[in-house]
Amino acid sequence: MKTPVYLNALRAFEASARHQSFSAAAEELNVTPAAIGQLVRSLEEWLGVSLFHRNTGGKARLVATEIALIALPDIRAGFDRLSIGLEKLKTNSSTGVLTVAISPAFAAKWLLPRIDKFQEMYPETDVRIDTNLKPVDFISNGIDIGVRYGRGSWSGLKAEKLMDEEVFPVCSPSFYQEYQQQLQSPQSLLNLPLIHDLSMDNSSDFTTWDTWLHFNQITEDHSERGMKINNSASVLQAAIDGRGIALARSVMAHDDLKTGRLMRLYPEMKCASTLAYYIVYRDECHTLPKLLAFRDWLLDEAHIDSYQ
Repeated sequence: MKTPVYLNALRAFEASARHQSFSAAAEELNVTPAAIGQLVRSLEEWLGVSLFHRNTGGKARLVATEIALIALPDIRAGFDRLSIGLEKLKTNSSTGVLTVAISPAFAAKWLLPRIDKFQEMYPETDVRIDTNLKPVDFISNGIDIGVRYGRGSWSGLKAEKLMDEEVFPVCSPSFYQEYQQQLQSPQSLLNLPLIHDLSMDNSSDFTTWDTWLHFNQITEDHSERGMKINNSASVLQAAIDGRGIALARSVMAHDDLKTGRLMRLYPEMKCASTLAYYIVYRDECHTLPKLLAFRDWLLDEAHIDSYQ
């Protein structure tokens, strides 16, 4: 079997096993199901083993044989290494496309207002922003570098802390004017409209209103009523629009506080988040010039923010 056919057959086999379907594998690889089936059969003939259990109904999902299941992890690891090698061949300078994975909220409130500075410094690097609510696989999605919010540990990625974060109540100046008397005491928060951030509702480490209130010895039960939003940028926008009091994350709210769109309440009441922002990338790519340039720029921007 010639090498190109061998690689194509392995890719057809891996995709078929992952999807448990020739048709789904064909759609991914942009060929016909018949071509996928032929590639898999040619690989079976060359190896002298069956890779899938055949059935007569034609509707059941493909089921890989025991020997196929044993081999698949190494085959997938091999494809991952090939992808990394090709990426290194393509990326021998600070030019080209840089794909950055971040959350939609971090993109809107922090990165996009600053990205022009990076592009002025590196005009030959085209930045592609990949926004996802959930972490994505760097290899399969072609991600070069990203910023994640958490405790700093993600499988297969090197993490460098970018920014710590504090959490505090904020409201619009117009809301403050309307409720100024009630806002004299933090206890009054229990009787005012609160805006709840559900963007990380599945994380027990995420600071909620309950967390902040109890941290500051406000322990009475309070109503969970109020606006609930699963995007941190939209939470801040609701506060800017005068919908209530939001529990702001300092990194997200930095520019809104600086411009006066929002004002911080009770600055003497501190509550540091146990989560932070981290720059993440695959360790084997840490020497790529365009990645290093973007990482260093992120760190510089974070340093500037810390002094403003």
